[in-house]
Amino acid sequence: MATVTVDINGRPYAVGCADGQEERVRVLARQFDAHVRQVGRDVGHVGDIRLFLMAALVLADELQEARLAQANGGTVAPPTGEAEAGVAEALNAVAARIEKIAQSL
Repeated sequence: MATVTVDINGRPYAVGCADGQEERVRVLARQFDAHVRQVGRDVGHVGDIRLFLMAALVLADELQEARLAQANGGTVAPPTGEAEAGVAEALNAVAARIEKIAQSL
């Protein structure tokens, strides 16, 4: 098993991966970092866990849209600035609810 150090939002993280998959992990980490930084610009400083959660939800949304487009044989238009703001607001609300639940555990 290999270990790769990736940089997300300016912090290094060691990630284990299968031998030979190091470059793929680096590419995926750069993609995730770009999303984390974009969410950070959209919502401001909210803490790493919340920021990572919000970026992961954005990626999950993109994946679901791509799967729906593939299943329907069509394409999905990129989100507009207004749609991105709505997504950021919704993700912020979801993250707040998750944090509240986590605190009560």
